[in-house]
Amino acid sequence: MSDASGASGDVELVQLLTPEGERVEHPEYSFNGDDEQIKGFYRDMVLTRRIDAEATALQRQGELGLWASCLGQEAAQVGSGRALGKHDFVFPTYREHGVALCLGVDPLHLLGLFRGIDLGGWDSEKYRFHLYTIVIGAQTLHATGYAMGVERDGLVGTGDPDRDMAVVGYFGDGASSEGDVNEAFIFASSYNAPIVFFCQNNQWAISEPIERQSRIPLYRRASGFGFPGVRVDGNDVLAVYAATTTALERARTGSGPSLIEAYTYRMGAHTTSDDPTKYRLADELEHWRLKDPIERVRAYLTRSGSGDEAFFADVEDDASDYAADLRARCLALPNPRMLDFFDYVYAEQTPYLEEQKANYAEYLATFEDVTSEAADGLRHQPSGRQPQPAYPGGVH
Repeated sequence: MSDASGASGDVELVQLLTPEGERVEHPEYSFNGDDEQIKGFYRDMVLTRRIDAEATALQRQGELGLWASCLGQEAAQVGSGRALGKHDFVFPTYREHGVALCLGVDPLHLLGLFRGIDLGGWDSEKYRFHLYTIVIGAQTLHATGYAMGVERDGLVGTGDPDRDMAVVGYFGDGASSEGDVNEAFIFASSYNAPIVFFCQNNQWAISEPIERQSRIPLYRRASGFGFPGVRVDGNDVLAVYAATTTALERARTGSGPSLIEAYTYRMGAHTTSDDPTKYRLADELEHWRLKDPIERVRAYLTRSGSGDEAFFADVEDDASDYAADLRARCLALPNPRMLDFFDYVYAEQTPYLEEQKANYAEYLATFEDVTSEAADGLRHQPSGRQPQPAYPGGVH
């Protein structure tokens, strides 16, 4: 009998690289790349972890309002991110920092979002990477709708690699309990949408363990909706890459959706506002440290002779330089103008929001250090309206 944790032996787990760094075979999935590609994976994962660590430090120092760490999930993100084709489109959650890196998104944009500078300043069309989605599970519906549109535009199953594309919708194990995700499954199956649902099962939906959410492994849910599902070792970058490559090709050729459950572990807190020591044991964390996704690739490269100490030192130096540059650029970002958020709700301003903006500007002007921002807002106050006290927290 198996449980949701997958601890028992009858839950198949696709693995191509063991925690000790040994290559193993699988009857259905294989990695055909060379060691240079694996070294690229290693570099991507190290950079992702350093970006994550730098952002966490910046939040602790008051430079970011919040940060959602992906510590421990680097293989799931880099493996799937590097499997993407040149036309494939991604709908992320708010934690896919490694995928963003693989697609060329400047991590400064990610920091700007969590600093409150903007709502996500990157060009989604250019990078094929949609804006971060805070509403749990909502992005799976967006991804499914986009994939249905792709199919209707004739961009699936043509056999032309310069034309065919697929969509990836990322979500976590916690989101699997949301109605949005299950509705997305239904629509994707009914309309044979070219989508890969990629679940990073890090085993904790904030403070609730996966065992409380599902009585079966998550990948098995796919069969109930009529499409295939597979569980991969989410700390094995080679297995993730192989499984994602296969699923994307299936989608591009018109064979419909599939579900990948990347079985991994959230080494850090859910976000920087969370304290995981209140709900999980220290020995559980130590158990998963032995399965670290970066260390197993380093062990393989060392074992195979493809990576020497000079290579690892160069990667560390590059990561340190990258982090220092990112920190400097983050600190140079301007402070957000609180009144601006009224302008970004709709493409065209409404009288109701104009009134709200004027009220908020009036509120700001009551402080002793009256800012030019408040003065600007007052100058744009609609005539004939008396400002009312505004809630200082703004829009949530």
